[in-house]
Amino acid sequence: MRSSRARRCDTFPAPMEPPLAVHHVAVVVADLDRAERFYTGVLGLPVLRRWDDAAGQPRSVWLALGSSAFLAVERAGSPNAPHREDTAPGLHCLALGIRPDARERWRVTLTAAGFPVERESPYTLYTRDPDGNLVGLSHFPDPAP
Repeated sequence: MRSSRARRCDTFPAPMEPPLAVHHVAVVVADLDRAERFYTGVLGLPVLRRWDDAAGQPRSVWLALGSSAFLAVERAGSPNAPHREDTAPGLHCLALGIRPDARERWRVTLTAAGFPVERESPYTLYTRDPDGNLVGLSHFPDPAP
């Protein structure tokens, strides 16, 4: 028997105009302050806005990604929530664009900050944020010098 999700994908309505761009991406973290230090201090993303929950506790920080998108770093409901494996369905990584000539400087910066490159392709360096989320720094389709 096919799942209801599979049945929903069997037919599609007439296509609409495609979305304009990525609006935002959200990552869930156990320690919001620690994650903010990584994304602002190591990656240099500027803070757009902070959000509190109903009790007045920090819940989310929005960080600028270029001119139109943002990264929403959200506090997890439980600090002991299980981590998703890279091969499980769902968002695989947050890949941020860099200039090809900055690749090696990024490698040095990440390593010096305690976030070494875990793996790489000819176009992307991969590391982990403090919560284990995979973060890529990519210059595709331009090769590194």
